[in-house]
Amino acid sequence: MKKEVFEKLKKELLYVLIIFALLFVLFNFIFYKENFLVKLRAVLSFFWLFVVPGYILMFYWESNLEFIERFMIGITLAAAITGISSYYLGLSGLNLKYHIFLLPVVLIVAGTIIILKKKYD
Repeated sequence: MKKEVFEKLKKELLYVLIIFALLFVLFNFIFYKENFLVKLRAVLSFFWLFVVPGYILMFYWESNLEFIERFMIGITLAAAITGISSYYLGLSGLNLKYHIFLLPVVLIVAGTIIILKKKYD
């Protein structure tokens, strides 16, 4: 069972890299006057904040949903969770500059724990 999951994960990570490349090419066309590093940083930020946590959180339903469904739902789920959590962390006094590191890491760890718990139950 574990080998099947890792094979599926490997195949889907290739899809994620292809989507990253396509998004970067799209950013190159849209923001053609911007510096290369600025565009790369924007795409990496989008992937770090929304795609990676959303993909990890939605991998729980890898047997029920197709890749593209989990990918799109994961992005919106991660955006919602990040936005709401960031709002309440800001109200509690945590400085905004820490949110970009703290929230994705917490979501990734939570998603990994959920996936591992599902696989061993």
